[in-house]
Amino acid sequence: MLLACGLGSGFLPRAPGTWGSLLAVLLWWLFFLGSPLPVQLAAVAVVFVAGTLLIARVQRIHKVIDDGALVIDEVAGQWIVLIGIGMAAPEAAGTRLLLYLAGGFGLFRLFDIWKPWPIRTVERTVSGALGVMLDDVVAGLMGLSVLLITLWLIANF
Repeated sequence: MLLACGLGSGFLPRAPGTWGSLLAVLLWWLFFLGSPLPVQLAAVAVVFVAGTLLIARVQRIHKVIDDGALVIDEVAGQWIVLIGIGMAAPEAAGTRLLLYLAGGFGLFRLFDIWKPWPIRTVERTVSGALGVMLDDVVAGLMGLSVLLITLWLIANF
């Protein structure tokens, strides 16, 4: 339960997904900033698989579908966006790094809350724990795409 709820961040009042995303940014900064891309991809894969299993267990035990306290899906989605910082701006430090982190955080939260196509379609058509995880993965991929395009534009214009 503790892992599925983001070390307790999912129990914080108001906007548990935002708290879970902030936890994800902090964990990424502490453990994965400057890590090679394969390490970061492996971390996302581990969180995705573990999160799917943990959420399935919580759903079964507590008879919930996508309770707001379950924020491990936010961790996976947020980490996908943050991978873009290392890909597009591996040398980022100081204020620039903080701006990129804030941008990546904001993009993920925007797509996770707004749920444009295809996120909404995934949310509506994929059931169970996989659906809970997958819509955030798609939100992360969309945020990653926008972040990479934005960082490319900044670097080239």
